[in-house]
Amino acid sequence: MTDRRHPDAPARRHGRTRRLRPRAHWLLLSVLAVTLSTALLLQGYTHHMFGVTSDAVTGARGRHEAVPGRVTHGGPVIADAATSAHTARVRDRTIALTFDDGPDPVWTPRILDVLRRNHVRATFFVVGTQVVAHPELVRRIVAEGHQIGIHTFTHPDLARLAPWQRSLELRETQLAVAGAAEVTTALLRPPYSSENDALDDADWSVLKQADTEGYVTVLSTRDAKDWQRPGVHRILAHATPHGHAGQIVLMHDGGGDRSQTATALSTLIPRLKAQGFRFATVGASVGMAASVRPAGPGDHLQGMALIGLLQAGDWTVWLLGVLMCAAGAISVLRAAVVLIAARRHRRLRTGLRGRSWGPPVTEPVSVIVPAYNESAGIEAAVRSLLASDHPVEVIVVDDGSTDGTADLVESLHLPGVRVIRQQNAGKPAALNTGLAAASCELVVMVDGDTVFEPDTVRTLVQPFADPRVGGVSGNAKVVNRGGLLGRWQHIEYVVGFNLDRRLFDLAECMPTVPGAVGAFRRRALLALGGVSDVTLAEDTDLTMALCRAGWRVVYEEGAVAWTEAPASLNALWRQRYRWCYGTLQAMWKHRGAVVQRGAAGKLGRRGLVYLLLFQVLLPLLAPVVDIFALYGLLFLDPFRIIGLWLAFLLLQLLMGRYAFRLDGERPGPLWSLPLQQLVYRQLMYLVVIQSVFTAVSGSRLRWQRMERYGSLRAPAGAEAPGHDLPPQDPGSPHPAPYDAFPQPAPYTPFHQPAPYADLHQPKPRDGLPQPPPHNGGYWQQRPPHNGFRQPAPHETPQSY
Repeated sequence: MTDRRHPDAPARRHGRTRRLRPRAHWLLLSVLAVTLSTALLLQGYTHHMFGVTSDAVTGARGRHEAVPGRVTHGGPVIADAATSAHTARVRDRTIALTFDDGPDPVWTPRILDVLRRNHVRATFFVVGTQVVAHPELVRRIVAEGHQIGIHTFTHPDLARLAPWQRSLELRETQLAVAGAAEVTTALLRPPYSSENDALDDADWSVLKQADTEGYVTVLSTRDAKDWQRPGVHRILAHATPHGHAGQIVLMHDGGGDRSQTATALSTLIPRLKAQGFRFATVGASVGMAASVRPAGPGDHLQGMALIGLLQAGDWTVWLLGVLMCAAGAISVLRAAVVLIAARRHRRLRTGLRGRSWGPPVTEPVSVIVPAYNESAGIEAAVRSLLASDHPVEVIVVDDGSTDGTADLVESLHLPGVRVIRQQNAGKPAALNTGLAAASCELVVMVDGDTVFEPDTVRTLVQPFADPRVGGVSGNAKVVNRGGLLGRWQHIEYVVGFNLDRRLFDLAECMPTVPGAVGAFRRRALLALGGVSDVTLAEDTDLTMALCRAGWRVVYEEGAVAWTEAPASLNALWRQRYRWCYGTLQAMWKHRGAVVQRGAAGKLGRRGLVYLLLFQVLLPLLAPVVDIFALYGLLFLDPFRIIGLWLAFLLLQLLMGRYAFRLDGERPGPLWSLPLQQLVYRQLMYLVVIQSVFTAVSGSRLRWQRMERYGSLRAPAGAEAPGHDLPPQDPGSPHPAPYDAFPQPAPYTPFHQPAPYADLHQPKPRDGLPQPPPHNGGYWQQRPPHNGFRQPAPHETPQSY
């Protein structure tokens, strides 16, 4: 369905034809995407790039010619490394207990309890990510009189980082401490450091850079080696000093199970006190004043913002993980349900085809063809209808065309074809005009860019043998399926639309009879007041109204129609934008069906919920899925992420293969399915996003124009005497006519018939009484329906 607005017509502000230029939502979407990406990058960097690991993982150190001898043989506290380095030692009989890698929610409180019971102050070198995760523990450390130092943000080996990355590690940790406890500290202990004589040239470059940024480096003189978890007795042996010299003892309150540390500490402190040692913080033990100061308002606010951002990132990743699992489970469940329903639908339509609907329907049919500027394909469409093996009258309603569409049809002088001209008023008005002029109880609606098979009309109307059936959806197929875009739409029609229609048929909640190929009871449509023009998806609106009125709408896969699909991304965008926006309008219009009973309730609680979940909510989540997948490739296990993607791709291939077999299609185009997931899928979910934003904003969308490509051809034998079809351009890039796509017979288990071009004359169907031949006396003209109201023409040209 395409835009029927004349290209030269002025743009007017009138109802749904008002030109809409939504731009703010793309800016908002971009901001949200950048914000989410930034949050995930920051969260991935802080949680997955590095992390607390064993102090022995870095391997052998390098050369140490650049390290001054007074540092190598000096005290563990190093200041002014970038200028005139000097060191400080701990006073005699003084122990400075230091704890790295915290705070930890389990072990830091236990260690703090031990220190409080023994009235000891210690120094905690905290990791920034742990500060963000547990700011309350940092506040407790400071409140209980202990000293804070920084141990970087993600616990990397600073000697292996670029200078800018080192600065980032130190600055972010400082901000986290300021945000958590409103203090800043000048004390730094680089991860994987130990004693002075272990420093090499790379370590010295780190210490010099840290000095320029205002930090004093604190190493250790005794390593309790509690990170090895050697047992309480070994920890006590490593931590106990020999002699009376002061010591900086390295222990850990985070990074793993620290139960041995807490137990050893309960024994170590009383033992050393009994030996005459006193305990102090690092600053106090070397006489360093004001190593920890109150944070300024700017640092405190920035720190709070950093903590809030990273905590929000953690929650976001957790929520995304839950959503990804839920979406994956729902998608797999949907695939299983759709495949089971498709198999059951096929069995019902093949095993019981001869008696599934009732007596054969042989009454004549009115075919309504609304047309606006359809000169490229209208002749092929009309001739294909006249080639039907079922009695038809064809009513072409020209909706104010400017390209001579009506003149072309009239010049053909085809028997059984009527042309009605009207001022441009839009597709719903054209359909209503045709409906009022129809002579038959059964009407078929077909777009002007669509060609029928000879048996399409006959197959399409057979379900009307069941008096409960008010509408029938046919099987629309893409004719111009050349190129990747054509193949992708072909896959979507066969796999997406048709599998879903089989499910909707079984669940009795069909939401859409496509405009390309659908049949209705005339009296059912008249009872509804005709085709409404309040939505852009008049076919969906009409179908939902039928269901709510108590009529059953079914799917007949054997009624095949060939339609032109957009051949450019721009045209595809406009078409799908209108489809999606119109579907949202129809869903909102018929939302009351959710609480109704009977057929309306089935539509509401089955059809509308299905559409909301799989055509609105999941597509809205799709950009997040893509961003999260990139996050997984960068920071998680890339093989797992790729494996999950391949698993879902395999599931889609299996669905595609089965759907193609049901439709009698060759599976060749399915090779492009992986590429479809990388390009076409993104286009489709962006369409949904724009449609939802447009609907939420209260804007109204105008009809979108779609190009015609002239790829439609009438079936062989459909030419009227004296009116041969024009020769085809041999250089045309369009595919061959429909004989290249053999289709299943309508009432047999999918046997391939002879090529389309060989059906010069339709063969009688066994067991069905044949209608009389077409002649001028066959059609009995009935007067227009008195109660049918024709809509007034709109002020601006409309289209479909």
